[in-house]
Amino acid sequence: MAEETKPLLIKRYASRRLYNTETSDYVTLEDIAAFIRQGREVQIVDLKSGDDLTRQYLLQIIAEHESRGENVLPVDVLTDLVRSYTSQAQSVVPQFLAASFEMLREGQSKMMENLSTMPNPMATMPGFEALQRQQEAFLKSMMAGWGATVNGEGEAGTEGASGREELDAIKKQLADLQSKLSKL
Repeated sequence: MAEETKPLLIKRYASRRLYNTETSDYVTLEDIAAFIRQGREVQIVDLKSGDDLTRQYLLQIIAEHESRGENVLPVDVLTDLVRSYTSQAQSVVPQFLAASFEMLREGQSKMMENLSTMPNPMATMPGFEALQRQQEAFLKSMMAGWGATVNGEGEAGTEGASGREELDAIKKQLADLQSKLSKL
């Protein structure tokens, strides 16, 4: 059981090749993304220095998906993230994002539970079960990899009007995303 909670260790060699210590073979960024979608925690470290490079590689995976047209993050959200690096909201944003994704995971979990337990008058229609399975598979694949938990429950206040405005804008964007998700 302890082995399952331990992150998959990927070592980066000086040649920038990534080595999976579990299977003793080289992996690509797409392989790492697949591990994460399967629910695995991954840690990427530089072999020589021992530096943790996980954040750098996760951002690179996101950037590659976005550049291929697999847009998940609206431009407004990306813009707000860039702003948060140079504002007082910097201390609030990580906690807010973690809490937002936790709420999204909980909502997805409840939706999946409701899909499987809720009586539905359409259930008597031919092909409904196949449609329901496709919908569940879609939701699972869409939400795959969002298994990390929020690391803190503390609330942080914003300082100044600009911090509150940025936080309000982020909250509005989250509400819009949740609304779109509920329509699915």
